[in-house]
Parts: sequence; C-alpha cells; structure tokens
Amino acid sequence: MASNRPGECCIRGVVHEGAPAGEEKEFAGVNTYFAYPESKNTDKAILLLTDVMGIYINPQLIADQFAANGYLVVMPDILDNDPIPLPENRPEGFSLQAWLEKPSHQPEFVQPIVDKVLAEMKKQFNPKKIGAVGYCFGAKYVTRLLDGRIDAGYNAHPSFVTIEEVAAIKKPLSIAAAQTDSIFTTELRHQSEAKLIEIGATFQINLYGGVEHGFAARGDMKNPIHKFAKEQAFMQAVAWFNEYLN
Repeated sequence: MASNRPGECCIRGVVHEGAPAGEEKEFAGVNTYFAYPESKNTDKAILLLTDVMGIYINPQLIADQFAANGYLVVMPDILDNDPIPLPENRPEGFSLQAWLEKPSHQPEFVQPIVDKVLAEMKKQFNPKKIGAVGYCFGAKYVTRLLDGRIDAGYNAHPSFVTIEEVAAIKKPLSIAAAQTDSIFTTELRHQSEAKLIEIGATFQINLYGGVEHGFAARGDMKNPIHKFAKEQAFMQAVAWFNEYLN
C-alpha cells in the first residue's frame, strides 16, 4: 500500500462555520454540489472527491474557495447517500470498519460513480483542462484518474491508495501530508515518493508540521497551527492547478 485503510482519525475533526455559496442538484444521476467561478467560465474544472463524511459544510466551503480562484467545481456524492454522520450526530458504538465493508463503499461501486460524473462534466461543460482533488477516501480515485483521464491532481492525507495506483500515474500530482498520520505514514509517504521518482512523475509532496490526518479538511480553525496548515495546503492546491490547468 501507498497509504493505509481509513482509520478512526478519518472521522475526527471540527465542523467549520460558514454559508455555502454553491448549489446541490442531480448530475449524471448523482447528488452533486456545484461551485461556480464569478465569470461562469467552464474552461477550467475541478472534480472534488470528499472524505468519508461526504458533502457537508467543510468541503462545500473548500469548493467555494476553488471557485473563487476561477475554477468550476463539481463535487459528487461518492458515498451512495450514506456518509459517516458528523461527530455530533454519530450514534454511540458507530463502527467505521463496518461502514467501510459495505459493498457500496468498495472501489467497484465508487469508481463507476466517479467515471460517469467525469464523463458528464466533459460532455456538458467541455472544459479545456480538468483537475481533481481528493481528501482521504476520495484521494484513491483521484490517483486512479491520473492515468490520463484528468490533467492534474491534488490529494490531501490520502487513504486506500495502492502502490500500483501510484505507479500508473501519468499526470502531475501534488500531495499535502500531515506530520502525524497513521494512514499516510512516514514510511508509506517515503515509499510513494520513491515510486513517483522511479516512474519520472511530475509531483510535489508538502509535509505540514504540528497537524494530523484530516487537517486540510477538518482542522480546528481556532488553533493557529491547524489554521495556517489548512490554508497553506489549500493554496498549495491552487498554485498547482494554476500551473498545470492553464
């Protein structure tokens, strides 16, 4: 593996404050959140794939931020309307492993959702370039799409990624990693780095100190270290796409 299965750190974090500026609607038969750039231009598009908590305020605000930087953002429900409940709504005794083992959360179910949404993006919006963003659970599918189906990718604290998927990358990849991460461990990060070098990939791996797995999507904005790391990880993604989607 290039990153481990999701663990308990994948369902911890802080729900952020704000009001989404985009809209949710059905797209390719999938509930999808859209965030539009002020210009409404669709030449540059981003497919945003969430972590195990799905579409809620945190990724919606991130999608809005990408839109504010000039990108059309399409964020589909890749969890079959079965996200892990937010911490305050999570039932006692909730089992992450039981959730992960559901057939609807396996690659053979998730990948077709990603593929049909991507195909519909290309058909409806005809973007000149497409990037993809993956947080934790979603990062596996961004990595897969870098076989040539998209133009550039960005993953934050990835999970479930295999070394074979890393080896198949043909397009630029940027990764935001946490200092403390039992999923994308130091050893697995180094293994991923070695493989990317071996295949001659165009890549970037930034390591953020003082933060844990999930920081780029669920960090505590009242903690100055977490806030700085989350904001810098976002700007890392923007800079990457400004370079490779233009």
